[in-house]
Amino acid sequence: MKLQQLEQLYERLNRREYVHPDPLEFLYRYEAAPDCELVALIASSLAFGRVRGILNSVEAVLGELGASPAANLAAMTKRQLTQKFAGFKYRFVTGKHVAAMLDAANRLRSKYGSLEECFRSGVSSADETVLPAAKNFLTAIDAASQQGCGYLIPKPDGTSACKRLMLMLRWLVRKDRVDPGGWSGIDPGMLIIPLDTHMQNIGGLLGMTQRKSADMKMALEITGAFRKIIPADPVRYDFALTRLGIRDEMNIADLLP
Repeated sequence: MKLQQLEQLYERLNRREYVHPDPLEFLYRYEAAPDCELVALIASSLAFGRVRGILNSVEAVLGELGASPAANLAAMTKRQLTQKFAGFKYRFVTGKHVAAMLDAANRLRSKYGSLEECFRSGVSSADETVLPAAKNFLTAIDAASQQGCGYLIPKPDGTSACKRLMLMLRWLVRKDRVDPGGWSGIDPGMLIIPLDTHMQNIGGLLGMTQRKSADMKMALEITGAFRKIIPADPVRYDFALTRLGIRDEMNIADLLP
């Protein structure tokens, strides 16, 4: 697929009217940076399974945190969080997992000042992608939660494509009509494609990968192919392209000549 075709698709589909249903829409409710990054962590971590279940679960968590999630969370102890989310359940995730992740976020924000600064502490100018920093960030959350996050946080030493974390980074690092941005200290050129089933199919269809496993190697292969097209912003077309597999009125076949 040529740059001109991708740009045409981007102009047509990279619009907020095509966001729903997508957990990204929760970020649009908030303007304060502490709220946005916290909501991004919550919404992306729960972004698995059927879309209705995702939206309901994110809504349930945010409902307990009120209009100012970051400030309200900062005033809560681990015990209070565990009690508040005692009745929460979404697929493999329980209230204890949510409480552990939120408590970890509290601890990291207290130590670094923000989740952004925590992530940036693992970024090196020698790195081609955010992968080393992502592993550092996941390790920090895992340690701060005392390994209590369960399925919410992928293991930093595994082969996972870390799709949900890469989705969070796309939302926070990029800024356009869809991605709200907010994190200014990370180069968008280092981002990695959030590899879901839709992007796996698209990557195969466009000849960007021949791998069968949707792992980090596949994510890096597809990202590398996009980086050859647009080095400064390799995940630029992620939202537009994945609309073709998500929305009923659009189809992946639309990519073919």
